[in-house]
Amino acid sequence: MSYRCGTIALAGRPNTGKSSLLNRLVGEKLSIVSGRAQTTRHLVTGILTNADCQYIFVDAPGMQSRHGGRLNRALNNRASEAAGGADVVGWVLEAMRLSDADREVLASVPADGKIVAIVNQIDRVKPRHKLMPFLERLAEQRDFAAIVPVSAMSGENCEVLLAALRDALPEQDAIYPPDQLTDRDERFFAAELLREQLFRNLGEELPYACEIEIASFKEEGRLRRIEATIWVERDSHKPIVLGEKGARLKQIGTAARKGMETMFGGKVYLGTWVKVKRGWSEDERMLHALGHK
Repeated sequence: MSYRCGTIALAGRPNTGKSSLLNRLVGEKLSIVSGRAQTTRHLVTGILTNADCQYIFVDAPGMQSRHGGRLNRALNNRASEAAGGADVVGWVLEAMRLSDADREVLASVPADGKIVAIVNQIDRVKPRHKLMPFLERLAEQRDFAAIVPVSAMSGENCEVLLAALRDALPEQDAIYPPDQLTDRDERFFAAELLREQLFRNLGEELPYACEIEIASFKEEGRLRRIEATIWVERDSHKPIVLGEKGARLKQIGTAARKGMETMFGGKVYLGTWVKVKRGWSEDERMLHALGHK
C-alpha cells in the first residue's frame, strides 16, 4: 500500500468542536478548549503518523461574520488561508444543524478543493436513526469526498474518519519525523494554556478582550521559568481579571501552570501581570506583535 501524507484544514463556524476533534485524532491536547465560540485564534498544527499515512491537521479559528474589527478580520483571513492551502478540508459541523454560517464556510472553500464533511457531536442525536435524513440533505450541498459522522467527545467513528481522510490525501512520503506532534514550540503553548483559563474563569465577553504575551521563557534544568503579560483593553477590565486581592488571577495562574507542567513534563514557575492597552484588538502594530499578522 502506497504511503500518503498531506495537510487537512479543519474548517467550520465557531463552536463546532474543531479543537476537540484535533485533540482526539492526534491523541494529545494541542488546541485549547472551552465552552465558548471562537476560543481558537491561531493556527495549531497536530501531526498523526502511522504505518501508511501522516496526517497534518491544522485547527483554524472558526469563521464568523457577526463581529467586525481588525482582530476578527485577521482570524477569518487565517481560516481562509488554511482552507485554501490544504490538501483536504475537513468541514466540521454539528449533527442536525446546517446553518447559513455553515454554508458560508463551505462556500469559502475553493470549488476544486477536496472536502470531507465531518458531522460532529453525533453522541447528542437520540434516537440515532434521526441522523440519516440529515446526512442525505447534507450530501446535496456539494460533491464531498466523504461524509463521516463522528463524536470528538467519545471518539466514535474517528477511525472511519481517518480512513476517509487518508483516501483523499496525496501519495507522498512523510514530511515530519514520526515522533513529532506539532510545529509549535512550548512558548506558544504556554500562552495558549494561560488564555484557555481566561475563557474558563472570566465572564461572557471579557476573555475576547484579553490576549497573552510571553515576556520571558527560560529553562533552568528541569524548571521552566515563564513570565507572562495578560493584556486587556480597558482600565475596568484589570480589576476583574485580578479579582479580590488578586484571588482570581492566582486561580487562573495556578490552573494554567498545572496544565503547562502536564504538557511539558516538568516543573513550571509562572509569573503573571495584567496590563492595559486600550484598543489593542484594533492596533495593527500590537496585533502583529501578538502573532495576528
